Amino acid sequence: QYLYFYLSNECEYISGVSFVKIHAPWNILCREAELMKLKMPTKKVYEVKQLRGVVEKISSLVSKVVEPLHPQVEEHQPKNIKHLSHTFSREKQHLVCFLSTGITSLLGHGVYTAAYPLHDVSSPRLLYEEWANYGVFYKYQPIGLVRKYFGEKIGLYFAWLGLYTQMLIPASLVGVIVFLYGCATVNDNIPSMEICNTMNNITMCPLCDRVCSYWELSSACATARASHLFDNPATVFFSIFMALWAAMFMEHWKRRQMRLNYEWDLTGFEDEEDHPRAEYELRVMQKSTSKDQKAQHKVITWQALKTLCIKKLTCQDRLPAYMTNLVMMLLMIGVTFAIVFGVILYRISTKAALYMSANPVTRSNAQLTVKTTAAIINLVVILILDEVYGAVARWLTVLEVPKTDKSFEERLIFKTFILKFVNAFTPIIYIAFFRGRLVGRPGSYLYVFESYRMEECAHGGCLMELCIQLSITMLGKQLIQNNLFEIGVPKLKKLIRYIRSKQGAFQEEERQKKLQRYETDHFLEPFAGLTPEYMEMIIQFGFVTLFVASFPLAPLFALLNNIIEIRLDAKKFVTELRRPVAARAKDIGIWYNLLRGVANVAVIINAFVISFTSDFIPRMVYQYMYSPDGSMHGFVNNTLSYFNVSHFQQGKEPMDPLYLGHPVQMCRYKDYRDPPWSTTPYEISKEFWAVLAVRLAFVIVFQNVVMLMSDIVDWLIPDIPKDISLQIHKEKILLVDLFLKEEQGKAGNLERRSCVEGKENWSSSNNNNKHSSSTAAQPRSGLHTNSTNSL
Repeated sequence: QYLYFYLSNECEYISGVSFVKIHAPWNILCREAELMKLKMPTKKVYEVKQLRGVVEKISSLVSKVVEPLHPQVEEHQPKNIKHLSHTFSREKQHLVCFLSTGITSLLGHGVYTAAYPLHDVSSPRLLYEEWANYGVFYKYQPIGLVRKYFGEKIGLYFAWLGLYTQMLIPASLVGVIVFLYGCATVNDNIPSMEICNTMNNITMCPLCDRVCSYWELSSACATARASHLFDNPATVFFSIFMALWAAMFMEHWKRRQMRLNYEWDLTGFEDEEDHPRAEYELRVMQKSTSKDQKAQHKVITWQALKTLCIKKLTCQDRLPAYMTNLVMMLLMIGVTFAIVFGVILYRISTKAALYMSANPVTRSNAQLTVKTTAAIINLVVILILDEVYGAVARWLTVLEVPKTDKSFEERLIFKTFILKFVNAFTPIIYIAFFRGRLVGRPGSYLYVFESYRMEECAHGGCLMELCIQLSITMLGKQLIQNNLFEIGVPKLKKLIRYIRSKQGAFQEEERQKKLQRYETDHFLEPFAGLTPEYMEMIIQFGFVTLFVASFPLAPLFALLNNIIEIRLDAKKFVTELRRPVAARAKDIGIWYNLLRGVANVAVIINAFVISFTSDFIPRMVYQYMYSPDGSMHGFVNNTLSYFNVSHFQQGKEPMDPLYLGHPVQMCRYKDYRDPPWSTTPYEISKEFWAVLAVRLAFVIVFQNVVMLMSDIVDWLIPDIPKDISLQIHKEKILLVDLFLKEEQGKAGNLERRSCVEGKENWSSSNNNNKHSSSTAAQPRSGLHTNSTNSL
């Protein structure tokens, strides 16, 4: 490839950095546009069919209602007028974008340190006023203007983010209703009332060995009432609703994407094979050079290098990189598991230490203190490991030496997603599915390192602890990582680059007056791609859908975050980042597959959360199988087993055998086991197996029903809107008609030209015959006159 560089007379030197303006000649632009198969509008326009009747009136009314929500962006042509578009040809003189593959290669080889298009003067002002301004948070985004300024790839990201935020509105409303339902029914919840009833006088077994004493079940009243806010019959409905919501979101995005493809003339666009990356070419050259030098012991010429570039890297060449990737990925996941295990040990040891305190307030708040501090520690570790895992994923991807930029991006996204997903959700998965199930029973507890007893859930269940962990992690990541880091880090990097420029921090105002546009853009943060933006939204989508059964307010907090996120990202792109090179894309790529995968996993996880983490299934089993009157009265007593305190292991019994001044003979613990006076003491009871069977049956039924409903939604909603398919069909007919008319016009012009040339040739021949023979001139003239008339 060849690049044509024109050095302008505005070359400047600032702190040893030289700026060169690069100009692409017109013939290069035309050639690249033709290679890109860029679709451009023709001069032929047609009127888009408008709605009629009642539908038109409703649409007009809706347009008037939402008119204040639209940005004040000038429309260059009426919405009902559409230009026919066709693939660019060099015969058509239209402006196109320049494909900067040569620049990328030069950057990869270190010829230039940076290359970026300059920010315009007028467009950023309009974008800032109508898009990047927090004061217009209630308005729709000017996606068309964003696409014209930044390109289709970035335009699709903000279109997807805007649609995702809009779809969170109904999910937030339903989640708030579910939460309010829990608040309204908490006083009527029979299990909570039984736990809070001090007259029941239920003595519970100690929560830890030696230092912990017996305790009254009524002391867990607050936890039981709080658990009902998130563990009630409406939770099942909300889980089904969110699964269908995810399917609706996917289908709605596909339709929105097709509409944007039509409006942006991307309907016939296909991703072309990318050019090899500079690092890949260099690696192939090094491999080929070393092999040829070993074989022939001679210097490689440039012609030989061009021939060697045809070769590719084989799987054998990449095998060490693949093995390194596998080992490092497993190692990083192991690090995450080790940190989660360390937090578990922190909870166990801290709880034991707080229960040994002489302060009764400290002992009474030990559970809440341990839960909150452990969740905060998990959040800090997640934030740190996110940065580490992002760097590790990039290093591993570079090690693989992918051939094209698209392959590099997809591999980097996949590795980063796996590591960050495991990092964010491993502590939550432990609390949801493992905590409280590996405990054992009084007299036969399970221990870690023979001294730390495994954790138990509170009597209200682990769902409340799951809610605390999920809310702190989600809100912390959104507040600290997604907002503060996005605001603070670019400004800090900009300040560092400015200090390194040796201009002086006190000459900022004067420097801004003197610097040119390309010099000002040099101090902005380089555009690093959309991967971080998509990644934080995919992780948030996981928080919203995966464990929504335990935290129905998650969509509301996601909505509030995204309202700020859209304007924050917009402001960052307009004022904090260098203008990225416009890139074409017809979809969001691998991110759609990740969204689809998260949505499918969410159905399974929510089924297990409802079935195994909450008490929904045990309550239903008791009410319909074991309750004497078909009500929930007696449910709490039914879930508690008996333990004879004389059966404690030596050295594990409480130091104080008395409780409230009375000796304790029997204590209760939450489990389905036979009492000590039965023929099979402390064995798992038949009721346990009945509850387990119903739990598994619920998982299977829930998963299949929700998947079926999602498939029905997918089948009912077409991927392409009907009006768009009709317009595409109409455009094809109009294009064929336009080309036929052009061909007929060319043929008519050619025929008339042939007739004129024939007449001129005949006249010239007739004049020559007159001069040569006067006797034959008369009849020949008559003959030719008749012939001419017949023609």
